[in-house]
Amino acid sequence: MLQDIPNIRPQTPLLDAVDQGRALRSLHEGELETLAEELRAFLLYTVGQTGGHFGAGLGVVELTIALHHVFNTPDDRIVWDVGHQTYPHKILTGRMQQMHTMRQAGGLAGFPKRSESEYDTFGVGHSSTSISAAMGMALAARQLGIERKVVAVIGDGAITGGMAIEALAHGGHERPNMLVILNDNQMSIGYNKGGLATYFAKIWASKTYIALREGSKRVLEKIRPAWELAKRTEEHMKGMVAPGTLFEELGWHYIGPLDGHDLPGLIQTLENMKDLEGPQFLHIRTMKGKGFAPAERDPVGYHAINKIEAKPKGPQAALPEPGTTPSAPKKIKYQDVFGRWLCDMAEKEPRLVGITPAMCEGSGMVDFAKRFPDRYYDVAIAEQHAVTLAAGMACDGLKPVVAIYSTFLQRGYDQLIHDVALQNLDVTFAIDRAGLVGQDGPTHHGAFDLSYLRCIPNMVIGAPSDENECRQMLYAAYQHEGPSAVRYPRGTGPGALVADEMSGMVIGKAALIREGDQVAILSFGPLLAEAKNAAEVLNATVVDMRWVKPMDERLVAELATHHKLLVSIEDGSAAGGAGSAIAEFLLRNGLNTALLVIGLPDEFVEHGPQTEQRTAMSIDATGIIRLIGQRAEIDIVGISNIPHTIRTAQTNSP
Repeated sequence: MLQDIPNIRPQTPLLDAVDQGRALRSLHEGELETLAEELRAFLLYTVGQTGGHFGAGLGVVELTIALHHVFNTPDDRIVWDVGHQTYPHKILTGRMQQMHTMRQAGGLAGFPKRSESEYDTFGVGHSSTSISAAMGMALAARQLGIERKVVAVIGDGAITGGMAIEALAHGGHERPNMLVILNDNQMSIGYNKGGLATYFAKIWASKTYIALREGSKRVLEKIRPAWELAKRTEEHMKGMVAPGTLFEELGWHYIGPLDGHDLPGLIQTLENMKDLEGPQFLHIRTMKGKGFAPAERDPVGYHAINKIEAKPKGPQAALPEPGTTPSAPKKIKYQDVFGRWLCDMAEKEPRLVGITPAMCEGSGMVDFAKRFPDRYYDVAIAEQHAVTLAAGMACDGLKPVVAIYSTFLQRGYDQLIHDVALQNLDVTFAIDRAGLVGQDGPTHHGAFDLSYLRCIPNMVIGAPSDENECRQMLYAAYQHEGPSAVRYPRGTGPGALVADEMSGMVIGKAALIREGDQVAILSFGPLLAEAKNAAEVLNATVVDMRWVKPMDERLVAELATHHKLLVSIEDGSAAGGAGSAIAEFLLRNGLNTALLVIGLPDEFVEHGPQTEQRTAMSIDATGIIRLIGQRAEIDIVGISNIPHTIRTAQTNSP
């Protein structure tokens, strides 16, 4: 059991020799136990070097080894849910020497990715997709006449998602030959403790029991009442010692719960189950953060970690580097701005309720959950339900606030349109992780929210440029009687002082920041600092637009009249976003002023540091200046000599 993350690479001779999944199948039991120790030690070391998802991977070391030992991967398919737990899988499938590039530009992705390895059978980043995808593969194999095993690995949190339940229900009908493994790490689903449960689980997975069960089924099916009695008796026996009755009722043969860290037991069970016909369900219990004491004590806090920086030692440790200045006060994260506003607003407004789909910590709702437990609703990974739940509450007098990541709101889009906006219900959406999110990559970027929200009638949409604007905009959106959304980025902002007072702001009113000549830059959201730096070089007008819908059309018309070029800037998709709203307005009103729309291009942005992503997408100050110069045919002398503080301007570090 380790107490500290090692900063020196551990010795892993066996792991070094078997870094391909195929090689595990030749190892005996003792070697596999040694491999688990080495794999856990190497995982601790490498995540400490790069940062990334942490606790979930430690919890599935034995399961990952067992799967690659028993199944003929990659010909047999293993489909991982979410992907937080796949670092051991990556290490064991030929990517061990690349782990130091994890989540970096051009390096390994933090989630399974089909183009990265033949062992990554399905790309993933969102939750609750594994059973559907694996079932599709199993049915494809059946239709094509291919002998292939298919396994879906899903966590106890992910299985709460509606899509997973839908897939289980459909699987009971289609009867595909596949195995679902529920990795219960004690964070959501409860389990029965004690030797009796383990004893029965071993019996139910044994070949003797399975043969007896299937033989009795063939005999008793001809005597229907006897078969029904035997079936109910078996289900009630299982119901007394294991939480498997639900899955049995859905048509899955349930085994478990088993100790997910008992490697020999896992291997034996998987060997017994892999050739069974029909839908099989194995429930294992694991410990998130297994083998690292701090993560075992705090599995939520160690879900993911940042890169461990080496700390100086000795008497010089407390001294700053020569030529440096003392560090500035720590900036507050946008999620914490929201969390503080939510608590302050709840004190003033007794009708306020907070809803989140399993993102309490990430959305900054921990304090609210503690202070207002009767007004806090975590609906688990069920985004569609979260939105319609809020709609129902709004129908009967409450004022719900739904805290949700931009990328996850996409999953509740139909409910947003039909259940909230169509009925013009008073629901406020606090949309976190808008724009580029950095190392989590394209599955988690909030690239499309402005495009998919803007086309919905009755929606009010705000995009704050700093922390205080976020607080005031949330207040204004909440006061609005109808559906509203405030979208803000991941991480910290420019460091604006957040006022205690909630004065709000006028919805649809922009703010003129700087007056210039010829070019007017209209900034939506957190790129305002980049726009201001670019404007200093170009002597351009700068406007903090604040609201995407309704937009300050009066000011846009005035700017169009007095400038030769309008430039819209946003950290979302340029297609259908805020810039498109300006283009539509100019066209609708016969205004012929030239318009340059700067935003994310028509492509998925790969993972990497957020500042590098912005540079690559030309939405930093240097890129803005270059694009404006090209469009306006302005000869910008010395663009490569732009002051360093402008070229590296950061308004939102991850």
